Amino acid sequence: MNSSVVLSVGDKYHLRLGKDRIVYAGMPNENVFSFVQMKWEFLYRGYSWNLYFPKNQSTIRIDGVNILVDSITPEEIRFRV
Repeated sequence: MNSSVVLSVGDKYHLRLGKDRIVYAGMPNENVFSFVQMKWEFLYRGYSWNLYFPKNQSTIRIDGVNILVDSITPEEIRFRV
């Protein structure tokens, strides 16, 4: 884990070649944060879904990629991959 990432709500990040993209979807309440996992997109087609995590969870795994969460606010998230 050496790459530091900061995403604001709606910002997209590609996990790595051959892996999915994620979008920070904010915090639906003060104890939960959300990512949108985008599996495939082509022009105006594709599919995605929301993933919800407790705010106090510091490590998560999306599409086989470990993510270490540093800080979370309703407006942005800072993590390392």
